[in-house]
Amino acid sequence: MLHRATLFAAALAIAGAAAEAEQSRPDIRVTGEITGADHQTYREVPFDVPEGTERITVTLSYDKANRTVVDMGVWDPARFRGWSGGTRDRFTIAPGDATPGYLAGALPAGHWKLLLGVPNARAGSRAAYSIGVSFDRAGTRNASAAIADPPLGDAPGWYRGDLHMHDAHSDGSCRSRGGRKIPCPLFRTVAAAADTGLDFIAVTDHNTTAHFGGLRELQPYFDTMLLIPGIEVTTFGGHANIFGPARFVDFRVGTAAVPDIAALQRAVAASGAILSINHPALPSGEQCMGCGWTWPGTDYRAVTAIEAINGTTTDGPLAGLGFWYARLNEGHRLAGIAASDNHDPDVAPGNPPPGPAPVGRPRTVVHADALSIPAILDGLRAGNVFLDIEGTSTRILEVEAMAGRQRAAMGETLPGRRRITIGAHVIDAAGALSELVLNGQPTGARHEVSSGNARLTWTLDAGQACGWLAVNVRDGRGKPLLIGNPVYLDCSASRARR
Repeated sequence: MLHRATLFAAALAIAGAAAEAEQSRPDIRVTGEITGADHQTYREVPFDVPEGTERITVTLSYDKANRTVVDMGVWDPARFRGWSGGTRDRFTIAPGDATPGYLAGALPAGHWKLLLGVPNARAGSRAAYSIGVSFDRAGTRNASAAIADPPLGDAPGWYRGDLHMHDAHSDGSCRSRGGRKIPCPLFRTVAAAADTGLDFIAVTDHNTTAHFGGLRELQPYFDTMLLIPGIEVTTFGGHANIFGPARFVDFRVGTAAVPDIAALQRAVAASGAILSINHPALPSGEQCMGCGWTWPGTDYRAVTAIEAINGTTTDGPLAGLGFWYARLNEGHRLAGIAASDNHDPDVAPGNPPPGPAPVGRPRTVVHADALSIPAILDGLRAGNVFLDIEGTSTRILEVEAMAGRQRAAMGETLPGRRRITIGAHVIDAAGALSELVLNGQPTGARHEVSSGNARLTWTLDAGQACGWLAVNVRDGRGKPLLIGNPVYLDCSASRARR
């Protein structure tokens, strides 16, 4: 099932978020008063930006009781950076993105000026105003918090998304109105995703944040689908998506700036993002330069996910499923995800393999507390995730394992070396076959999914119950329909960190 806020609930959430941001403590607070004498004049409000600032967010509130109107814009120490008039009560500027009407770019330390324009202030009127200025710096994210959108959905549940796609900011293309092949505008890709009924997408252009500002502009219009900023960090030794970075991450592994893969992983963590290795089993040569993951020294404790299914490649040596299972068997705890890697939103939904995949097929389905960027990223970290290979809007795979009175969903851990009962709830896959997988290998225990709302059960003897288990669903020809994430069975004396 999908959970979306009603318009009324969304309005309340927006109001609540605005109030929360206003009540938070900005780094700088300036208060003052607009009077009738300020009618059709400009007022400068200076503020100092410290060294090392990565984002600036400014909020403005004022008393509108006497129809006072206050416009807003800003100058940095050298140049004009934007104007929103009376349209907005806040704006944000960072090197990689900015509120529409403002210019992204470097944030020079020094003396900035907020410009308040007063197109209307009645004679004799008085209107108090309050300005908050917040900064993102190393270890603090005050500016990000002050501009954060409220959740699009506020209920826990299964949310469906596509975590890998491209547009004109890298190598995405589509047909123009006149029929020519052109670099595809970001809005076309986002609109195609919305038309499929997805709950969230991540746009992951190669080695750039240029699309972040566009996502910020488009999110208010696409208010039923969450837009997650992402980057496909493209290196000579592999590609990895990072989801939710607050800034650009240098991709030049092997240079003085990024000497090794460990340095890249540290930079990803410092940006606030999570990392997922893309199409790891593809070749890495002239056929597909740098596509497969070959970096020695990869710290899988700093990896959140593996792209087990990329596009229409679902089986065979080029699929990422075997790579993911091998890492799980090494003891790493990594969520498996799926994504289209779409480069053309005009690809038809029925396009057969091995052709390019349409937007939204396959899908990653995440159990999250809400439809927001933090909640979806937390859901990926938690690993209660399944992969819907055909990109449906209805199929569900829920898995719960039990050892005595202890229970664990996908991504969670049970003590091993004891009898385990596994239950699966499968919706909208009647006629398919479900299989229990143990440490990457089918156990041979298969059940037919006999109805559109089926509940299935398996057991593992204590002697088998070590490592990890999963449930997958395949059609009558053996093609995967649903792929489950692991339930971990801990046979160590103490649970080791992944």
